[in-house]
Amino acid sequence: MARGLADIGAEGVLLAGAGRAILMQIADPAVGHGVAEHSNFAQRPLDRLRATMTYVYAVVYGTEEQLAAVRRAVNRAHAPVRRAADDSTKGYNAFDAQSQLWVVATLYDTAVTVYEKVHGTLDDDTADRIYREYAQIGTALQLPPELWPEDRSAFARYWQESLGNLELDAAALRVARELLYPASGPLLLRLTMPLARLLTAGLLPEQLREGFGLPWNAWYRRSFDGTMRLLAVAYPKLPEKVRHWPKNYYLGQLGPAGNRTDQARTGQQRADA
Repeated sequence: MARGLADIGAEGVLLAGAGRAILMQIADPAVGHGVAEHSNFAQRPLDRLRATMTYVYAVVYGTEEQLAAVRRAVNRAHAPVRRAADDSTKGYNAFDAQSQLWVVATLYDTAVTVYEKVHGTLDDDTADRIYREYAQIGTALQLPPELWPEDRSAFARYWQESLGNLELDAAALRVARELLYPASGPLLLRLTMPLARLLTAGLLPEQLREGFGLPWNAWYRRSFDGTMRLLAVAYPKLPEKVRHWPKNYYLGQLGPAGNRTDQARTGQQRADA
């Protein structure tokens, strides 16, 4: 039987792609301008990470009560993120379905990219199932189900077309700089930023890596490839309790979580519905 999103979504190693996903999101001006004008996540990146991952984990593994709570929190945060287009700037709206589609697409593509680099290529049945189930990350908010590309081939076409339409303007470059080169914040976070920048640069498509001005040469390539090989050898050997710690921690912040097996089953039932 093919595995699904509930089987891979709890892997903590997927967080290695967080920088990639965020930079790809803000490369779309409809998302980037909303972030630049309504969010201080570049100064508080761990808060942004917590909010995003809590939502994703609640959709896939949470109880109905946890999902309802996190959905309300996300919608409250999104409510003020809107602006009409004028002569000086493009408009944006956090409830816009196309913007939500792009955000979910970056989360999906990043998760699969990182997972396959660590665990190897997914078989077709598993890849198809994970793709279908990933739509729930968006449809739990305002993404119409029919907007999620029909299959992986349709997604690949959408992805390539979207990459061609990205625009790295001053707002996106400023947010990226503040995020990747923080001047303040927890010491541990700042100490890990060289590794985060390396992973982000290595995982980004070449056009965006160059557009964001991330350093890249043969030495960076060897360092990135070596890091991913090390993860591929060491990470799968870690106990599940360690590998799934982020999921358990973030869900735990939402209150009584119930039985983890029941949560995974609940998430799978939502995906199958």
